[in-house]
Amino acid sequence: MSSQQRIGLAVVLAMLVGWVIFLLSASKRTYEPGTELVTAPNRKLYYDDEGMEGKRLTKYLWWAFATLAIPAVALPVYWVREPFRQTGAGLDRGKAYFAEEAIKRGEWYFQASPGEPPTPREPHYGCENCHGKKGVGGVAAFTLTDPANPDALPQQVQWTAPPLNTVMLRYRPDEVLFILTYGRAGTPMPPWGIKGGGALNDQQLSDLIAYLDSIKLDPKQVQDANLAQYGTDGKTLFEAFCARCHTQGASYGKPGVQGGGALGPDLTGGATLRQFPTIAQQISWVTDTVEVGKQYGQRGISSGRMPFFGDMLTDDQIKAIVNYERTL
Repeated sequence: MSSQQRIGLAVVLAMLVGWVIFLLSASKRTYEPGTELVTAPNRKLYYDDEGMEGKRLTKYLWWAFATLAIPAVALPVYWVREPFRQTGAGLDRGKAYFAEEAIKRGEWYFQASPGEPPTPREPHYGCENCHGKKGVGGVAAFTLTDPANPDALPQQVQWTAPPLNTVMLRYRPDEVLFILTYGRAGTPMPPWGIKGGGALNDQQLSDLIAYLDSIKLDPKQVQDANLAQYGTDGKTLFEAFCARCHTQGASYGKPGVQGGGALGPDLTGGATLRQFPTIAQQISWVTDTVEVGKQYGQRGISSGRMPFFGDMLTDDQIKAIVNYERTL
């Protein structure tokens, strides 16, 4: 409980105590039927002017002053820390009150439903059903169809859902918002934002992003782990980090032409060399990409779909990927 809440509770308790005292004193007043003709306040002889304007009047004036002083003093005291509370309530990566509340809501949305019907105020949306608890990654059942061959039977596959504890190391917040809002066409990732036809409003999407940021892994630890696991072989690194977008079928264990394009563009047949005439241009793109709408390479315009890997891979690993892609 915050200090403001404790002060407010104390004021409420003081008011309740006052009402209890009043009610107890009133309950002790007994009147016989008919006595109101004599004892009614408007029929009794009251104090004369000298009695009214003496100590009695002074006492009640002091009581009036005290009751006025309570709100006059208590309210400024109550709000004296408000500027500091507002400052502390900024989005300071989960440490401030509002950010902590956003993370709690985002975690609730991220979780799978525990079985009870979701409430209108706090529904579960089950992101962890595909992406795993705490966003460690998982799989999602998906039905593949062939738009070029409508008569072909649909195919059931197990699609690898990427980990989300590194998504904020790979995308900018506005890019994550776009993905959450509009989903990924042709994949198990549906649109979640109202603008994309989903169920989440802007505040709920913001809460989800706050939660994803809170579970973000440390970049240095991620780089060290990836270096230990994948080394600096360009083909191995490409298959681990690039193929799911640039190789058809890589996400569900049936890869086609390496680098032949899927969600991402085709990198074969010299396409990479034409887009990035120099190695330095491509290394910069893979390391940092650029913001949505900004130019990259030869007349490329960023859509925000391409992740950056500067926080996940070492410079040598990125260079190895670039060298491999330029041979496709």
